[in-house]
Amino acid sequence: MPAPQPVRGTHDLLPDDHRRHRHVVDTARAIAERYGHEEVATPIFEFTEIFARSMGETSDVVSKEMYSFEDRGGEGLTLRPEYTAGICRAFISNGLMQNVPFRVFAHGPMFRYERPQKGRQRQFHQIDVEIIGAAEPQADIEVVALGWDILRALDVADKCVLQLNTLGDRESRTAYRAALVTYFSARKGELSEDSLARLERNPLRILDSKDRGDRVVVEEAPRFADYLNDHSRDFFAEVRRGLDALGIPFAHNERLVRGLDYYTHTAFEFVTDALGAQGAVIAGGRYDGLIETLGGPSTPGIGWAGGIERLAMLADGAPSRRRPVALIPIGEAAEAETLRLAHALRDGGEVVELAFKGNLGRRMKRANKVNARAAVIVGDDELAAGAATLRDLDSGEQRQVPLGELAAALRASA
Repeated sequence: MPAPQPVRGTHDLLPDDHRRHRHVVDTARAIAERYGHEEVATPIFEFTEIFARSMGETSDVVSKEMYSFEDRGGEGLTLRPEYTAGICRAFISNGLMQNVPFRVFAHGPMFRYERPQKGRQRQFHQIDVEIIGAAEPQADIEVVALGWDILRALDVADKCVLQLNTLGDRESRTAYRAALVTYFSARKGELSEDSLARLERNPLRILDSKDRGDRVVVEEAPRFADYLNDHSRDFFAEVRRGLDALGIPFAHNERLVRGLDYYTHTAFEFVTDALGAQGAVIAGGRYDGLIETLGGPSTPGIGWAGGIERLAMLADGAPSRRRPVALIPIGEAAEAETLRLAHALRDGGEVVELAFKGNLGRRMKRANKVNARAAVIVGDDELAAGAATLRDLDSGEQRQVPLGELAAALRASA
């Protein structure tokens, strides 16, 4: 019988991978806390309509990529493909209107049925940042700055480029949408099947089509900047001034869009080509109409999500594991004493490796295998003296240390 394998598009987070993963999460959490964001967690699955409303029933994610199922009670449920909709649902269902601006940080697994590729799996993980209830451009600046600071803390900011655009307010977006429909309708014969379908429901999505024929048509499409009203131009100018003041470099990408109507004003992505083809490691924007779309009161919001796998790959090496101390008993009496000693040292904050069997030679091999920094050897002679032999496994030096002074000696040699 062949060995069991993980489901395609999933992967095991073994110790080195998990340390990289945890490093990204811990770094992001620490930076988010400095910005006043508190951590939340929402369920891994929600009612399917939450995502159908928030992402659009005809979007590729909803129509092709979601893991949806009917539970035993006949309810339509979906494993979350992204975090924002669930956080906005939680904001509505828990009546948090009095808590605005609601600053949150979250992380966890997401699920999308798509072709697995480097840094992108069917079960993947994201960090997520949201500010709900702030309509001012200062919130946009702050959210982008938070992402930038996380990239700097991970030492990957120099591998990323911030791309920035404005989607305008609803009035500007409506005017631009009409201009796109007119333009693309006149060139229907040159569009791909996917773009023809988008023309009817989501013409802005044509702008980020990867089809070569579509790209030719898009090059001559109307520019969003020509349809922005004064309020939208002023809002975007304020965001750019704020980023300049903070020394955060960016490139204006007029083709960076979000297809759904509740997206407004700022859209942005931190992109990199260090992982192969250019791709986003953090992407976000303002979604002033989303909570209303989900059935809540009209409430502005802005946020972003970052791919943990991609960020971990970009950050390169895993943080070092804390080197343990190996406890090595020799003889039956020492077995009981080292069990007590291991507990006391762990209680004091040491990482302790205690093998369960083997002679001195075998246990020393195990200590070297786990890269222990020191070995604490306890035999009959040590027990009689109320001491332990402390051996530095880097230098080879060893000495006897009274058991009562062992913890202090280990701290001093760390």
